[in-house]
Formats: sequence, C-alpha cells, structure tokens
Amino acid sequence: MSANTVNIVVVGNGMVGHHFVEQITNHGKTDPSIIYKVTVLSAEPRLAYDRVHLSEYFSGKTADDLALTTPAQYEALGVDFHLDAAVVDIDKLGKFVKTKSGQVFAYDKLIMATGSYPFVPPIEGNDQPHCLVYRTIEDLEDISASAKVSKTGVVVGGGLLGLEAANALREAGLETHVVEFAPQLMAVQVDTGGGRLLKDKIEALGVQVHTQKATQRIEAGQTSRYRMCFADGDFLETDMILFSAGIRPQDTLARQYEIKIGERGGIVVDNHCLTSEPDIYAIGECALWNNFIFGLVAPGYTMARAAASHITGGDVEFLGADMSTKLKLMGVEVGSIGDAHARIPGAQTYIYENQPDGVYKKMVVNHEQSVLLGAVLVGDTSDYDTLLQYALNGIALPEHPESLILPASGDAPAGGLGADALPETATICSCHNVSKGDIIAAFDGGACDLASVKSCTKASTGCGGCSALLKTVVDSELGKRGVEVKKDICEHFAYSRQELYHMVKVGKIQSFDELIEKHGHGLGCEICKPAVGSIMASVWNDFVLEKPHVALQDTNDTYLGNMQKNGTYSVVPRIAGGEITPDKLIVLGQVAKKYNLYTKVTGGQRIDLFGARVEQLPPIWEALIAAGFETGHAYAKSLRTVKSCVGSTWCRYGVQDSVGQAIDLENRYKGLRAPHKIKFGVSGCTRECAEAQSKDIGVIATENGWNLYVCGNGGMKPRHADLFATDLDDATLVKYIDRVLMFYVATADRLQRTSVWLENLEGGLGYLQDVVINDSLGLGEELEQQMQHIKDTYQCEWKTAIEDESSRKRFRQFVNSEESDKNVVFVQERAQIRPATEAELETLAKSGKGTEQIIDVVELA
Repeated sequence: MSANTVNIVVVGNGMVGHHFVEQITNHGKTDPSIIYKVTVLSAEPRLAYDRVHLSEYFSGKTADDLALTTPAQYEALGVDFHLDAAVVDIDKLGKFVKTKSGQVFAYDKLIMATGSYPFVPPIEGNDQPHCLVYRTIEDLEDISASAKVSKTGVVVGGGLLGLEAANALREAGLETHVVEFAPQLMAVQVDTGGGRLLKDKIEALGVQVHTQKATQRIEAGQTSRYRMCFADGDFLETDMILFSAGIRPQDTLARQYEIKIGERGGIVVDNHCLTSEPDIYAIGECALWNNFIFGLVAPGYTMARAAASHITGGDVEFLGADMSTKLKLMGVEVGSIGDAHARIPGAQTYIYENQPDGVYKKMVVNHEQSVLLGAVLVGDTSDYDTLLQYALNGIALPEHPESLILPASGDAPAGGLGADALPETATICSCHNVSKGDIIAAFDGGACDLASVKSCTKASTGCGGCSALLKTVVDSELGKRGVEVKKDICEHFAYSRQELYHMVKVGKIQSFDELIEKHGHGLGCEICKPAVGSIMASVWNDFVLEKPHVALQDTNDTYLGNMQKNGTYSVVPRIAGGEITPDKLIVLGQVAKKYNLYTKVTGGQRIDLFGARVEQLPPIWEALIAAGFETGHAYAKSLRTVKSCVGSTWCRYGVQDSVGQAIDLENRYKGLRAPHKIKFGVSGCTRECAEAQSKDIGVIATENGWNLYVCGNGGMKPRHADLFATDLDDATLVKYIDRVLMFYVATADRLQRTSVWLENLEGGLGYLQDVVINDSLGLGEELEQQMQHIKDTYQCEWKTAIEDESSRKRFRQFVNSEESDKNVVFVQERAQIRPATEAELETLAKSGKGTEQIIDVVELA
C-alpha cells in the first residue's frame, strides 16, 4: 500500500513551533502509511532557540548555546525550513501561503505558531534609538550594543519578563532600575507579602525598584541620555530604556484573513487547537483558548501535542494548563501555585515569614482546610514540588496543613509527600506532560533505571525543575518491582563511595586491607580497589605506586600513562594554561623524534606523544623532566587541563589576563585526585575562546573580575556549565573553586563527573551555592585546608617513579628480561607512526619481513 502525503506548513519556529515539529516527525517514524511533509517558515534569521534562558546571553552564552536545533538536525528529520520567511498572505481556498519574498507553499494543514510580541506602552518618546524591547536574540544584540555606550538602564515592567530583562541589564554591567505601574513586583504570580519581600531581595542585589510609577513621556536628560517623567511629578534619568511590560498575541495575519479572533486579541482555538478554519491550527502565545492566553512554554508544548495528535488521528486534547511556576530571578527563588491571591470564595490562608532569612511562604486552602488551592513561595522554594502535587491532584491535606510550610522543629512531622501518595494522573514533568502513569508505563515497556525513563519519556529534559521528584518516583517504582535501589559500591562493601570516603578520612585508614577488614569482606575487585585507591589519593595524596597503594591502581595509573590499542603508552606532559616556550617545544620534538613517537596537538592545548613502549617510559620522562616538564596526569582521574585564550596580554578584546590565571589555577589543582577527570577553561572575555562553559570549572573574565561557572562537560552527553558567582576577585575565585572541588570529591559517587554529580545533588545548584558561598554547613575552612594539603604535598609522579628504584623496575616489558616486545608493530601514515591493523599484520606475516621494522602502508597495499 502506497503512503499518503500530508503537507504541513508551520508558520513560526519558536519553542512551541519547534516542539510541534518534533511531535509530528516522531509520529511519522511510527506510522509509515502516511508521510508528513513538514515545512517550517521562520520570520527570524535563525531556527528555534531557548527564550526561557535569554538573559544568560549576557553571562556568556552564545546564540548557538541557546539553539534548540540545527539545520543538520532538521535536514535529518526531513524538515524543509526557510529563514527570514515571514508569511504575508494566506489563501484559505487554494490552501497556500506566501512569504514576503514571494515564495509560495501549499498546505494540507497549517500551523500558526506566531507567538507574541512585546507590548510597548503608548508613552511619548518611546521610539527613540536606545528605547528597546526584550524578546529575540536580535533584541539582545541591540541591548548589548546599547550597553556598551550606556551606564544606566531602566526596565519598564516589574513582572516575570521585566525581572528577567533587569537581570540581563545587570549582567551587562549597567546600573539597573525597574519601573512598575502596579504597587508591587510580579503582581500576577505573588501576593502583597511575597511582592514586598521580593522587592527587598531584588534591591539587595543592587537593582533599584520603583513601584506605582506611570511614565508619561521620555525626553532628553541632563545627566543621562533620557529623562523618564512620571505622572506624580517625579522623574528618573537613564541611558537606556528596556520595555518589558507584557506581551500581546501575534495575531495580525489571522486578523487580516478573517480567522476568528478574541475580543481582546488571540486566535480562537478549540480543544484540538483548531481555529475557525478546519485545516488551520494555532498553538502557543498566539492562541486563545477559553478566552485565555497562556504565556508559559509548558502550556504551549501541550497545545503542540494536541494539534499533532489531532492531525495524526490521536485523542490528545488541550484542556487548559496549570500556570504554576517556579523560577530563580537574579538568584532569588520564587514559586507561585494556583490561587496565589486567595480569590476563590471561602479560601483561607496560612502564612510563614522569616524576615532575617528572607523567606516568605503562604498556603491558600479551602474553607474546610482539606484541599490546597494555591501557594506563594519567596526566598525558599524547597516545598514547591510537594505543594504543587497537593494542588494539582486534590490530595487531602494533613491534619495540620501548616506543617507543609513551617520549618521542622522538635517532634513535628515533616510535611513531605511521598511518591506513593501521588495518583497515576499526577504530572511529574509539566514541560513534556509526563505523568506518574507514563513513568510506570515506561517501566512496563522495558525501562530499568532513571536514565532509560528520561530517554523514553523526556521527563526532566526540559527545564529540569522536576528532576528531584522524578528520581523519587523512579526509586519508588523500582522498589515496588522488587528492584533494590542500592548504593553499594560493589559486593565487597555495602557502602557508597561517599561513605567510604568518610570512613577513610575520619578513621584515618591508610590502606585497602585495613578498610576491607574493618568495613567490608572478601578480597576486593576491579570496582572497589581503584575507587579506594582514588579516595586515598584524594585524602592523603600519597604516591600511587607506593606500597600498599600500587596494587589498587588500574593499568593506566600503574604505568602513569594511557595504554593504547597496541599495548604501547601515551606520554602527556603538563603544559599549564597551554603556554609553552620555544625551547620546550624543541625538546618535545627531539624526544618524539628520538623514540619515533606519534605527536598530536590536543583540544586541551597540550602535545600528546603516542607509541612509547613500557621500557621507554622512564628515559622519556627523564628527558622531559630535565627540560622542566612534569606529568600531565592524562592517565588519572584528576585535573587534566586548564584551557585558556591569550586574554588581555595580547587580545584587543581581552579584559583580564586569562593565561596567567589559567597557569595559576592549573598549578594549584594539578595534584588533585577525584572521582572522575576534571577540566578547566579560562576565557579573557565573554567571547569565550577557551570554551570555559563546557568545562567542570569555567572562568570568564569581566571588567570587574571573574565569573565562575561549574559542572559543565563535553563528551558523549554535553552539559552547559551553570553560572555560580559573578565578578569575583582572584582570592575569592580560588576559595570558591577549592570548596566546590573538595565538596565534589567528598560527596560524589564512583566515576561520577561533576555534571552528573550536580544534577543528582539534592537541592542542586542553589544548595551548592549555599554550601560554598554562604558556608551553610560550616565546612568552608576545612575544605580549603584539604585543598591546601593537596597543593602542599604535590609531587610529579613521573619524577618520583624514576627516582625510586623499586618503582622503576615496574617499567619492563618482561620481568626477567630487558628485551622489548617484538609483537608491537607500527605502520607509517602522513609521515608518522600508527598501530598496524590486523589486515596489515597478516600482510606483514605473509611477506616474511621482520616485525621490528616500521612498514610503510603503501608497501603493504
């Protein structure tokens, strides 16, 4: 049976339009009887990007970092896309659309995903050059350009978007003000008490807030570029004005072609997101459902799924959406759930306020105090997930509802809600509409752990706010299925790596034998031995080839080099910060030439030498050490590299000495052994040539100091690092890095990268900031002392190995002979050696040539 083709044209490629594309193309993979030919028409000069995190553009993220897709990914999906392709004409009878450039596209189904546009109040003088809006990447570029010639910036609008925009100006280095017409900030999401505390917190961060201010006109200023004149006779001078006073649905095209519009704007849609025209759908912020515009991304995603389902014959409908939200604005935690203002008749409230700690919590319940109707959280959103589930699922409140927001004290029961109390209909991930039932179904379908549940449901792959709740539900379901959720490192120790670390440190245990005798059983294995060896190196910093530690090491650590595919080893000297003298470059070349080693410049700004036999390692190390080199620890779970750009010493854009900082950091942390490898990057400006935000520790220069990023990584599953602290001086930067790394070493699981560690850390980034910056656990000084011990006891393991006769004896191919392994064969390629393939070895054997010589590939062919 031949497949039918359905032509789908998507007008708009924002987050919601892109989500629709993902939904419809995924369906096309599962139903080969119908071909869904998707054409995307984007009015912007780029494909979909993450508008939720736009303000991070000013803290170093690029347009590529914010991108949700790429041309290559759309091409792989078979999606035909066109940029700068604003649609100007819809022919409903002929079923085609025309773009501003005159291109015509026929459709069977038309998806209007045109989004919204910023509302600019009708203020006299609002159209001047430095009066801007905050909506697209192009807007950000305009803001960035204006910021370079401005000292002061004002955001008009104190709602969610306004505070995001204020953060953008603050990140751009401007003195920042927020002007709000209402009596408080975020008047839609939080009540008066929460708004008052939010204002105090925002002002404590250096942003000045002006409420109950109506701007009448914008005129030339006396001390700044502009003067904003208010209705009460007051004024405020500024160099830039950023309008973020709300949004309006982008429904112009629908109005022009008589698609039904709501009284106050928005394209009217039904539960399938169908408009008044049978083959035209509207989704996202341009759509009006039940006389309501949804300005959050999660409802837009649900609309996209409903439209895709209707087109493909499914039964998913859009029945409204919960507008609860949890966010962090300039580091201030804010949560809003349901009826935050207690407007439902009979509603009653519980309020907890802790002014010294800056915490405000309010619960809104029904008259019988049996059901949660809403909540407001400012300063601490740790109760958000629990309260949201009570509200969304109508779960009966405990006997004392106030226990859900009051701090635990004495014998008072905790107000948490376990996974078992949630119904299967409970939404766990609102971004991708994943319910508890969907997670159970994933297990029924073969999922066996958290990673596989994420993979097949997409839960916690959106904003990530549900990660803790998702893990709780997954662990609960595993337990019900008889799968013990164990943290044992292996069969020989009924403890996690973190617990073994504490045993070693507190018990002052110096050997594996002592540890297994006191806390384990058996002889150990290839899992626990290297893990314990790493722990002891992290705590005591002893030489890894010294008894009794040498027996715990894997092959790479045993020979202080990475074993390659033919049994030879790599030699990777440390080149701190990527800076190297001509004399040292010459030595590397001489060593490589003498021992006929393959040389490669790496992405971590080092030069790797490959192909050294075991017996060649000590003389190679001696030559390198004599020239001032030392081990680069490329074989170890430790600090590998600190990548840097040339910074202010050479680059005309650099604002700090990134090379000097990189060298100092590499020399400080080069001896640290950890659960996994660690990489740093130091960039001299926000152009980010050192790619610091893809590293475990990323440092980016600002005019006022250094911005610190943590827990990023490249590799198989890349993760963008999180902004941890801004404008740090050198001493504070080092202090924070000391604390972050030692806390990671003390609490991470075996072979766990910093990125995964942070994602699994209860409380996430906020908790880590509290521990490190605020010293909430009182461990700061101890963590710094531990790092200082590592620095003070550093030794070059190559140097120690060649100076210790017992260690040096290990570097022989054969125990009782000085001979080399004749079975190690190389071939030449591009004027360097590489390991011979099996086919080449067979050719060599048939030719009768000796195995010690290096055979040219061309001759073998």
